[in-house]
Amino acid sequence: MRRNNGGNYTNPCLTMHQPWASLLVYGIKRVEGRSWPAPIRGRLWIHAAGKVPEPETIKAMEDFYREIYAVNGITDLKFPENYPTSRLLGGCVEVVGCIKCEELQSWEELPEGVRLEGQSDYCWLCEQPQKLIIPFEMRGQQHVYNLEKKIYEAAVRGLRPVEAPHPVKFPLVDPQDAFSLKAGSLAGLGISKASEKGMPSSLSNAIAGARAAAVQFSKEDSGDACVEIEAENSVASRTRCALKGKVQNEEK
Repeated sequence: MRRNNGGNYTNPCLTMHQPWASLLVYGIKRVEGRSWPAPIRGRLWIHAAGKVPEPETIKAMEDFYREIYAVNGITDLKFPENYPTSRLLGGCVEVVGCIKCEELQSWEELPEGVRLEGQSDYCWLCEQPQKLIIPFEMRGQQHVYNLEKKIYEAAVRGLRPVEAPHPVKFPLVDPQDAFSLKAGSLAGLGISKASEKGMPSSLSNAIAGARAAAVQFSKEDSGDACVEIEAENSVASRTRCALKGKVQNEEK
């Protein structure tokens, strides 16, 4: 398990692109994937970047979560009505740990749908989502950064718990130690691309669609969807092509 507690953070905040930001705050997304390990434990505020998400991106990610929740018998998933940008959404995500993707995929004590969320190098394990009654307009920064004191003081008064569709309590070896995570059988191969061949086509297509949606951010900030870049328009165009190609292949 990773216990990277480095960094001088008082009220840590992370800027994420939509629709990932709202999916996390609404408790639908329970694992935040990054190419770097989580530098904090505890509350992490979530800010939505300024880029308006493409309709194809929203559909791909909603399809992805609809399918992985269905694995655990949840078929009435309710998604956010909109995905606001350039806003502090409110972050009740309590980051309780960070593990490698293959560890999450092999963690037998977790529901299968949660293990299917592991699609990035490092998986930040998130619990207890909260959101703001009224999101605050603000600009974001790269990586994890401290929320301004005045914004924090106003935001903390407007937090409300979210009723997540399938909340997960990541099991701990020692309840007194927030970093003693227990990853079941790590000897397994996890959910490899080879094992995806045995998945229902709707699930494997949803996973492929989610990966294609994330391509637009793969060159940004070492592969993470967390800041705005100058080349967003051209990258979004490539994403539309990737999604279009995926649909054409499925129709053949």
